[in-house]
Amino acid sequence: MPFPIGAIRAHRQKLFFALAVASAAVSPAGAQATPVAVVAAENFYGDVAKQIGGADVSVTSILSNPDEDPHLFEASPSVARAISGAKIVIASGADYDPWVQKLLSASNSTDRKSIVVADLVGKKSGDNPHIWYDINIMTAFAKAFAADLGAIDPAHKAAYGERLTQFEDSLKPIRAKIVTLHARLAGRAVTATEPVFGYMLDALGLTSRNQGFQIAVMNNTEPSASDVAGFEDDLKNHKVVMLVYNSQASDPVAERMEKLAKQSSIPVVGATETEPLGKAYQQWMSSELDAVDHALPK
Repeated sequence: MPFPIGAIRAHRQKLFFALAVASAAVSPAGAQATPVAVVAAENFYGDVAKQIGGADVSVTSILSNPDEDPHLFEASPSVARAISGAKIVIASGADYDPWVQKLLSASNSTDRKSIVVADLVGKKSGDNPHIWYDINIMTAFAKAFAADLGAIDPAHKAAYGERLTQFEDSLKPIRAKIVTLHARLAGRAVTATEPVFGYMLDALGLTSRNQGFQIAVMNNTEPSASDVAGFEDDLKNHKVVMLVYNSQASDPVAERMEKLAKQSSIPVVGATETEPLGKAYQQWMSSELDAVDHALPK
């Protein structure tokens, strides 16, 4: 089932980029920017980029406000300026952040690299765009970023490789936790107000019901009457063992389902679309898994 997300008007993006280029400072010919300027559309990619780049990168994350719905984001001139001066631009792709490509296509640059994470792993328009909840996809991104960073800044290539290894090692406890939970939970049915946590639910072997409802809420459209009725039936008759809700984006019908779940004594777990402030990616994923572990005890 498709996951369409509305695009930003192209002419507005071109205007923003034109303003950015006009105001950007010009570096001397042949000068190597230090640290390497990196712009990440979402803060979890920016966090991992900083972990790998260390003091040799300067990272700007665009979507980092936990109170902002990423699907409703519109780029501003300041965003265009940041992208115009970046050596590496990171986007999630799969229609999640189409404004990034619009800004990049508004101006050609021969010395700028762009990473579209969805493209790295074969995800496309119509797939669930919340790919950062897949640990394997984030590892693929980290490897691609370290490679591009080393190509731009070969003097620190070895250090980037060492930090990449450290990042991969830091995911081992999370992978182990997924394996442990999968052994206990695989086959159980759960539901969600949106498909935000979908890839992690898959990794845990859980079956996520009410996909039509989830997609409608994600796209800010009204779920069908049959989708609502099916969701309510799952909760009232305990056909699911847990509800996952998007604690970052509110919707009246989703809030009603959350309330009904609590009234029906169905455990409720929140999941966010951006990395919580003050947490690293690893801490974020670990805390989400802890919440599932707590909600579904032995």
